[in-house]
Amino acid sequence: MHSVIVLGSTGSIGTQTLEVIRASDSEFKVVGISAGGNNPSLLAEQALEFQVEYVAIANATAAQDVQLAIYAQAKKAGYSEGNFTLPKMLVGPQAATELAGVSADVVVNGITGAVGLLPTVAALTAGSVLALANKESLVIGGTAVTKLAKPGQIVPVDSEHSAIAQCLRSGEASEVKRLILTASGGPFRGKSRKDLEAVTPEQALNHPTWAMGPVVTINSATMMNKGLEVIEAHLLFDIEFENIDVVVHPQSVVHSMVEFIDGSTVAQASPPDMRLPIALGLVWPNRITGIASGCDWTQATSWTFEPLDNEVFAAVELAKLAGSRAGTAPAVLNGANEVAVAAFLAGELSFLGIVDFVSEVLQVHLDSNFVSDQDLTIEEVLNAADWAQLYGRELLDSKK
Repeated sequence: MHSVIVLGSTGSIGTQTLEVIRASDSEFKVVGISAGGNNPSLLAEQALEFQVEYVAIANATAAQDVQLAIYAQAKKAGYSEGNFTLPKMLVGPQAATELAGVSADVVVNGITGAVGLLPTVAALTAGSVLALANKESLVIGGTAVTKLAKPGQIVPVDSEHSAIAQCLRSGEASEVKRLILTASGGPFRGKSRKDLEAVTPEQALNHPTWAMGPVVTINSATMMNKGLEVIEAHLLFDIEFENIDVVVHPQSVVHSMVEFIDGSTVAQASPPDMRLPIALGLVWPNRITGIASGCDWTQATSWTFEPLDNEVFAAVELAKLAGSRAGTAPAVLNGANEVAVAAFLAGELSFLGIVDFVSEVLQVHLDSNFVSDQDLTIEEVLNAADWAQLYGRELLDSKK
């Protein structure tokens, strides 16, 4: 039996992770779960169903609501008084980090954003396998994170990187020519910059394939998500940026590809279902039977691939610039983007202004307080991320 900790258990990745565990016929024991605390009833249901030992709640003011919800769920389930052991409650901004440091075979990091960095560090330091859906923690942490990981300790849960990991089993590292990450193209595939001048948050949140949180969905619309994934692929697989390409594949069935030096290209294909890469993250390099549906080969279908328009979607090239500079540059890229996305959703910044804003903040950083890989520490990464947030807000205020 594998012991598992699920960070971000009430979010998209977290709930689907628990679906996989629920369907796996007692192959896993959920040791602990974490969430912000905005959905106390769901968190309580999860705690009770999986009999967890720990519940971590980032928002301290939500702790009592979660505790009361757990009691209510226990009563609803028919537990008599004293017949249910209340899980240990970890509360506050460091709760997920504390939970990630608890002994477990696998820690699934499904937290959104840079706040996932310290839990990633804690899981790696504790020696757990890190099933990583929180790409930001690897992207911004860079070598400060990768140097903490033993070989094979980080298993990607992003569908693109899981696909690449599967494809790489077809050959030796020395035989890889390039990685090709696929992108759905989001809601604005084929649009010109002029077409995107008046885009609303509602339009940008209407993703054609995936149901995700607002930040990830906007990042998909701008293609910043794909830019972060390029940096993640570089760090995970040690492939240079000039050998990592992005291709638009609107059907989202081919999740990524690897081209080898002999001209062969190996692709991983499956209908879009995050349970498949999640399951692989839990038991890599093994597979769990019947997790997701395969492709239906009895039906005629077409898969199309298109080059990415880097003029309209400049985020990928901007991310490659930050990634090639490395050090604190990716932390600033991500931090500035978080500020820009929030501003766009609040009506303070245009859609096209998101990437332009991030580029401006990044350039200021590279010209002033940039820290290279040679001197990179977790503290420097956190300082850079904080600077990007503070400077970004100041810059927004100055533009009003």
